[in-house]
Amino acid sequence: QVQLAESGGGLVQAGGSLRLTCIVSGSIFSINRWDWYRQAPGNEREPVAGITGGGRTNYTDSVKGRFTISRDSAKNTVYLEMNNLKPEDTAVYYCKTDLMVITSSASLTNMDYWGKGILVTVSS
Repeated sequence: QVQLAESGGGLVQAGGSLRLTCIVSGSIFSINRWDWYRQAPGNEREPVAGITGGGRTNYTDSVKGRFTISRDSAKNTVYLEMNNLKPEDTAVYYCKTDLMVITSSASLTNMDYWGKGILVTVSS
């Protein structure tokens, strides 16, 4: 069984900063990729940033230069450092991971897991 736990959200004024953290636990063999998504009210869920197991990163255009994704492989943890936040960054942020899981039969299988989401609110 695999679980994701997100933390670090909250209310911040425009121009402020927050750091989101996502920790994965369970029967993990390896992590192929981490992603952060967000969903604003009335909008579809959209990708924000991603990082591969090898450390390659990608960002949606609207957050480039303001957000930084990083990971601590030893801790099975990914971070999203968000600076110069804007009201349009207000959304529920979701952590997603693509990983190899050890099954009950001791085999490996590739699975995607999502966190429950954490609210980030940026006031103007």
